[in-house]
Amino acid sequence: MEIKRVDNGDLTALVTLSLEQADFAPKVEEILSDYRKKANIPGFRKGKVPMGMIRKQYQDAVTADEVNKLLQQHLDTYLQEEKLDILGQPLPVMKDQIDWKASAIDFEFELGLTPEFEVSLKSRKKVTRYKITADAKMVDEQLQYMQKQYGKLIAQDTVAEGVEVTAQFQDSTQEIESLSTFELDKLSKAAQKKFKGAKVGDTLSLDATKTFADAAATQQLLKINAEQAEALTGDLSIEIKEVNLRELATLDQELFDKLYAPGTVTTEAELRQKVEEGLTKQFEPQADQKFMNDVVEFLVDQTSFELPNDFLTRWIQSTSKEPLTDEQAAEEYEKSEKGIRYQLIEGKLIKGHELQANFDDLKAFAGELVGRQMAQYGQAAPEGEELDGIVARVLSNQEEARRLSEQMMQERMLNFYKENAPAKEKEVSFEAFVKEAYKN
Repeated sequence: MEIKRVDNGDLTALVTLSLEQADFAPKVEEILSDYRKKANIPGFRKGKVPMGMIRKQYQDAVTADEVNKLLQQHLDTYLQEEKLDILGQPLPVMKDQIDWKASAIDFEFELGLTPEFEVSLKSRKKVTRYKITADAKMVDEQLQYMQKQYGKLIAQDTVAEGVEVTAQFQDSTQEIESLSTFELDKLSKAAQKKFKGAKVGDTLSLDATKTFADAAATQQLLKINAEQAEALTGDLSIEIKEVNLRELATLDQELFDKLYAPGTVTTEAELRQKVEEGLTKQFEPQADQKFMNDVVEFLVDQTSFELPNDFLTRWIQSTSKEPLTDEQAAEEYEKSEKGIRYQLIEGKLIKGHELQANFDDLKAFAGELVGRQMAQYGQAAPEGEELDGIVARVLSNQEEARRLSEQMMQERMLNFYKENAPAKEKEVSFEAFVKEAYKN
């Protein structure tokens, strides 16, 4: 076995592996002999099939398989020993035909090499890090929701403004039958007029396409998907089952103690502060995701380096599940280029700042997630052997372990960027955040 490398571009190289018959022939012979012992061919006793027949039928396929194993093994070893940092995977240079009986056979692989570059987190240009706060209107809406949630239902005979209606929606031709409770704002203006004044037990017939306020309400109240909602026609039969007026709970100590640990909130002002803090906490993931996206854009824009574009385009073409033309492969590469660049930048930062994670880190991260999930359901977090057992079961699923590993590294990189990326904090309401952050 002989391996040679020739750089055939700034970021590409051609590696040639020369195999002699002695490298693979003994193993091929061993496998063919085993085939002969086990072969069941009509006209021959088991184990007595002529070796020539076995060679004619199996030798090329067995040789190709053994050679591929050798090539993969020696190529991987070579890349490790030479410490070559490559992009994608080595691309074999295809040959029209291989003479498996030749004394020596050359196999060529093209490599895409990772460029040398530096990543700087120092810049006059700043990435905006949003802090989303809840405004007074949002706090008021949340308080009203809480008051409704813990309020009393008072039965009514007639549909009027401010009531909750429970109705049976039915259309036998479209196999729709749904019992839903809703407020009148879920209906169109025209449908609201038809409902107002209707009594419990009444049945209304309304145009299915003009009954609801929007597509989301249509799907929610009829319990159908978007495709079914789009296909609605004809009239709906709507039987009013209940009409209730919800009396809001009073903002007093009894309600405070239902919402939070008894005694921790004693005034309406403290309640408003708690609600505001809770809403602000809920907005953090959106602000963090926006910050992460903007840091990625910033780093890709600020970090300049060349890539072996032609090689990567051909690599995408060769690894695609579906056949791609040259033009399609070029389009796919164009879509992927920014992602490839960021992966290289992120890898450089992980290595340079020792952000790598090991399996113990993953176990600790999984344990923290289990504790958080238990807390959401008001349960005490498991400890010791019980926690270890849960974590072991979770990580025994390779797909779940991979997902958690990616989530852990994303959190690790987010925290790193919060501490190190050039950023400026901006406090905004949620409405302002949506308008400003996603204006494009």
